[in-house]
Amino acid sequence: MQRVRLTSLNDFAEWRLAARGLLLRGTPPDAVIWENPATPIDLFAEPEDRPPDVARRAVGVVPPRFLELAKAAICNREAIRFGLLYRLLFRLQKDRELITVRSDPDVSRLYRLASEVRRDSHKMAASVRFREEEGHYAAWFEPDHYVVERTAPLFVRQFPATRWAILTPYCSAAWDGERLIFGDGARREDAPRGAATEEVWRTYFAAVFSPARLKVATMEAEMPVEGRRNLPQARLIDSSIGETEQAEDKMVAHASTEPPARQARAVVRKAEPEDAEEIKSLADARAAIEGCRRCPLYEYATQAVFGEGPGHAEVMFVGEQPGDQEDLAGKPFVGPAGQVLDRALKKVGIDRSRVYVTNAVKHFKFEPRGKKRIHQKPNSGEITACRFWIELEREFVRPRLIVAMGATAVQSLVGKAASISSLRGRKLELPDGSNLLVTVHPSYLLRMPDRDKAAAELERFEGDLRAVRAFIDKRGDEARHGGPAADAA
Repeated sequence: MQRVRLTSLNDFAEWRLAARGLLLRGTPPDAVIWENPATPIDLFAEPEDRPPDVARRAVGVVPPRFLELAKAAICNREAIRFGLLYRLLFRLQKDRELITVRSDPDVSRLYRLASEVRRDSHKMAASVRFREEEGHYAAWFEPDHYVVERTAPLFVRQFPATRWAILTPYCSAAWDGERLIFGDGARREDAPRGAATEEVWRTYFAAVFSPARLKVATMEAEMPVEGRRNLPQARLIDSSIGETEQAEDKMVAHASTEPPARQARAVVRKAEPEDAEEIKSLADARAAIEGCRRCPLYEYATQAVFGEGPGHAEVMFVGEQPGDQEDLAGKPFVGPAGQVLDRALKKVGIDRSRVYVTNAVKHFKFEPRGKKRIHQKPNSGEITACRFWIELEREFVRPRLIVAMGATAVQSLVGKAASISSLRGRKLELPDGSNLLVTVHPSYLLRMPDRDKAAAELERFEGDLRAVRAFIDKRGDEARHGGPAADAA
């Protein structure tokens, strides 16, 4: 049995070097015992024997998706993470497509570990509150996982001119204005307590609190008691929850039957063309969407998810909205539906990197159920509000073919609701001269319980994509022979 002792709890580079050595020797996963600083030392264990020049010797190749997930999963607190990563790495040497098989127990666990880490990192970014002490700022935080190293750079970008420290039980991070330094863990009593700025924050929280907007289930799912106890406003939250029912009844009793004037003004503002005056490119739009407040969905989503792909792609794929994983990653179609799409594109010979992929709605709409976020379909108002962004994408990318995947995408692109069955297979032309092809959303294929019907629908979906491939090939031929495509360029 080979013992591998790591010196860090979450150093991906260290684990990767050790794993490369094991692969070079052909060591099977079940013959390896992974140890870390939290593992008791075995005084009688044999020292690890790594092949020379491990870092420079070729071992094998793995999909970029595995590396992305592994860098997150290694920060998970579960002790099995090192062995799981090596087992998957070992298996990927024979089957590179394994990472796309979400039904595989190892792959499923990897996605879960990575998702838990990303969620914890997001909570750290949202929950840390600095307290001032003699011109320095410090904060206490208790993460569920080893996320300080991956999250601290965010605070450097937010507060580059301020000296600060974040203390946690396992690790500390300090910024001196020039360098980000990581050190040992600390105790809660090491963090400063109470400050004038903290009282200001509590006053602000009490002033802006609105009982109508308090969603207890969502708050408790995203910010459990143990997470919010470090916030300055913590002692106000419980009393706010207790008073919410009475406040809601009072507000309903005295509510106006007419919409407030500011709502009417907001509707007018949203329709004004000045909103787009400062947006001159796709990059401008991608930056501007972070401040989008056109519908309430931004309040609970992690971030806006903009489109991805070449700035002048021939083909644009439009889906419904980001899912849970897209919301966390900030990229479209990286979750289960995205994997279905990727496999289908690959099968018909379409290079995803050469098409533009986006969604009709840019924020994740969901219903919290415990620790899970369950997808909810966007309504007409949300779709209409987000047309501003999809129209900008169409304007800047100028695709010749748009593939609408699902009813929400169709409604966004044609301006009215329509069934997939009525439009699928028809040649449609949009007012700007681009062509429209309608098909199902990949998530539709995942929801089908009948395997035979799912297989038939997948084959039909791939047939729609073959039509897209034929369009791409035709445009390529025209461009090579000086036809319409060359003229358009």
